[in-house]
Amino acid sequence: MSKRVLFAVLLMTLSVIGHCAQPMIELTIGGKTQSFSQGALLARLDATEIRVPRDVAYGTSTTYRAVPLANLLDGAAFPADSVLEARATDGFAAQLPMDLVRNRDPATAVAWLAVEDPAQPWPNLPGKPVSAGPFYLVWVGREAASVRSEQWPYQIAQLTTQPSPSVRWPVLAIDPALPATDPVRAGQSLFITQCLACHRLNHAGSADTGPDLNVPMNPVEYFQPAALHRYIRNPASVRDWPGRTMPAFPRDQLSDREIDLIVAYLAYMVHRKVGQ
Repeated sequence: MSKRVLFAVLLMTLSVIGHCAQPMIELTIGGKTQSFSQGALLARLDATEIRVPRDVAYGTSTTYRAVPLANLLDGAAFPADSVLEARATDGFAAQLPMDLVRNRDPATAVAWLAVEDPAQPWPNLPGKPVSAGPFYLVWVGREAASVRSEQWPYQIAQLTTQPSPSVRWPVLAIDPALPATDPVRAGQSLFITQCLACHRLNHAGSADTGPDLNVPMNPVEYFQPAALHRYIRNPASVRDWPGRTMPAFPRDQLSDREIDLIVAYLAYMVHRKVGQ
C-alpha cells in the first residue's frame, strides 16, 4: 500500500473518530431509542437561531442555535399521564409535563433543544467551570418566564418518556381523600417539579444529585421551620461548603408561599415513610 493511500486511510479514520467523539443525546420515546450528535442536530433543516430574553441558567439574554423539541417528538403517541424525563450528566433529572414540551404556540411557552456548536462554544455557567452544553432545554414565547427554573435542564444526556411521577413512584403519593384544595396537594406538585429533579423521597426518583428528603430523616425533623424556609430560599445563607450544588431560588422563581407549600408536603410525608 502506497504512502498516499495510507495517509488517506489515516485521514478517513481520524474523521470517523472525530465524528464519533461528538457528544450524543439519546431520545427514547415509548421504548424506542434514537441518538443524535451535535453535528446532526445543528445540520437539521428545522435548526434555527433563537433568542432567549431571560435565560435561567445564564441569567441574561442569550442566543442559541436550536431545534424545536416538539419536532423531535412528532409521530409518537403518549399516554395521557406521560412526562418527558430529562436526565443530565450530573444526575439531575427533570420531570417535564408532556403537554408543555409538545406545545408549539408562542402565545404560551415553547421548548427548544439548544445545541452547542463545538466551533463556537458557550461560556461557562456563572460560578461553574462548565457551560450549559452540549444540549440545553430552553423556552421562548410570551409565557416562557412562567416555566419553572428546574424545567430548564442543561448538560442533557437523555430525554425519555416515562409514566407520571405519581404513577411511577406510588410512595410519593398523598391520601386520595385529601380535599382538592388542601395545600399538601399543591406542595406535592411543586416538590415534583422543583425538588425531585435533584432529590429522591422514600427512595423514589431518578436524580442522583441530592440526598433523600424523607429517609432516614425528613428535613422538618432537624430544621426549625424558619431555618428550613431560609435554607430552601438560599442554602448558602444557612450553611455552605465547596461541594454544595443546590442553588438559591429567587422569589420570581419560587415565592415564599410556594416554599411553605413544599414544606407542608414534606411535613405530611414524615408520616408516610417507606416501611412505616
